Amino acid sequence: MKIIPNIPAAVKLFREVKSFNKNLKKIEDAKAAGDFEEERKWILDSTSTFGPMIMKDFGCDLHVHGEENIPDRGPVVIVANHQSYADIPTLMAVFRKFQFGFIAKQYLAKAPFLGPWMPRIRSVFIENDNPRSSLKAINTGIEYINDGFSMAICPEGTRSKGPFVGPFMKGAMKLATKPGVPSVRAPINGTYRTFEETGVARGARIDVSVHPPIETAGISRAEEKLLSDRVEEIIRAGVEEIVSKEQA
Repeated sequence: MKIIPNIPAAVKLFREVKSFNKNLKKIEDAKAAGDFEEERKWILDSTSTFGPMIMKDFGCDLHVHGEENIPDRGPVVIVANHQSYADIPTLMAVFRKFQFGFIAKQYLAKAPFLGPWMPRIRSVFIENDNPRSSLKAINTGIEYINDGFSMAICPEGTRSKGPFVGPFMKGAMKLATKPGVPSVRAPINGTYRTFEETGVARGARIDVSVHPPIETAGISRAEEKLLSDRVEEIIRAGVEEIVSKEQA
């Protein structure tokens, strides 16, 4: 990582994390009281402020396609591809109607400023290349969903760092199918240009295509397997469509 050129970006990120800090006590008090509705309210207030401000401060040109497909409320599972660290604030900027946390790799726990906040917004960390940790994280995410919290997952498990989609990890869709909540697919393209392309944080055009929710309540195991493959195909095709339109 290029430290000196990224100092301005670090200052901006530090400034915008205040949108979380202002609600810290409210979130923690609601969680301690078991008031899930109040907790979701203040988490949403934080993420729906942080995401758009990061897009603005870094000069990102965010284009949301299919905005009418965004559900008005959760719990749902958002499924997206993973190009960049910037996928997190991008999804926060797109989905501003309901709270959601992330199923995220353990390295994000050490991310400056935002890392300590991930568990506070009901995110769950997975240890790299540890199937048992992955299963535990999915099960914890399911518990959160059963309590009314929404979750976002990038089933590739690692950043592609480019305009393509890697293979999805098996079992990721259980996050939606086991509790029987809708799955919302959101192919992303362009976030890799904000950092991964050059190693220096910068603005870029970002496209997110939101597809209509897929209901998962009551589906069979065979249907679950088909759903997992279908979701991967839709995400992959969605990114390819965005890229082809850019190149046209």
